[in-house]
Amino acid sequence: MSPRPLLMLLLAAGALGGAGAAWCQSPGPAAPPETTGRGLGSDIKLYFTAPLRWERGDWAWFGGALIAIGASHHYDSEVRTHFIKSLGTSQTTRSKDLQDALPTAAVVAATWAYANLISDSAGRREAWAMIESAALSTVPVYALKYAVGRERPDQTSDPNAWRKGGGDSFPSWHATAAFAVGTVLAESGNDDYRWVRRLLGYGLGGVTSFERLKHNAHWLSDTVAGAALGAASAHFVMKRANALDEQAQLRLVPIERGAMLSYTLTLR
Repeated sequence: MSPRPLLMLLLAAGALGGAGAAWCQSPGPAAPPETTGRGLGSDIKLYFTAPLRWERGDWAWFGGALIAIGASHHYDSEVRTHFIKSLGTSQTTRSKDLQDALPTAAVVAATWAYANLISDSAGRREAWAMIESAALSTVPVYALKYAVGRERPDQTSDPNAWRKGGGDSFPSWHATAAFAVGTVLAESGNDDYRWVRRLLGYGLGGVTSFERLKHNAHWLSDTVAGAALGAASAHFVMKRANALDEQAQLRLVPIERGAMLSYTLTLR
């Protein structure tokens, strides 16, 4: 790979990590007061400043994501060539954008509708986590699209067409949103049907990414970057929610000759 494409890819991956949230980070017992605030505003602030608090595990995940993006970039042209064989002479794919977003939207809507149908507060929180994860990750996605300016595979056959006017290929928003929503689906709830949740959740991300490649709308590395950002955003939102939920607990504690209702409020 020539120096310029490699430099652009590293800068894009660096921006991906800088704009994204930490995969492993949680407030922890000694977290400062500003990391324990409630509400969307607090989550937004912590999301975009998360790299300032990264620890060894977070940097390891970022390094792994960077390697995966770089490795997938090596195969961008081969993957494009494979899929355009089925497109014939037409390479115009923008009409598929809505179609490829529908499965992700359907999962969110179904989760919200079912939670309301059975009056399940945990299900409503899960649906909200899906929405928040996708929404938070949308900002760095479009910031990267603007900064990197990579042309889509239906615009050029060159996977190294960076900083071109109108280029908005890197990363894939569809893949980012699908993995943000799918990761919440996969890792939420109890462990009774964890394998089913993971099959559906990560399957949503995988199928959406496949469709973007099939429709010649993105390069392989676009979808890999989107998967990394979406999954990291979902883990950030879920760990934030779990940390805040654990601050206040109502428990029934057995004692001699009876039981005691205990309410614990943890101030961090």
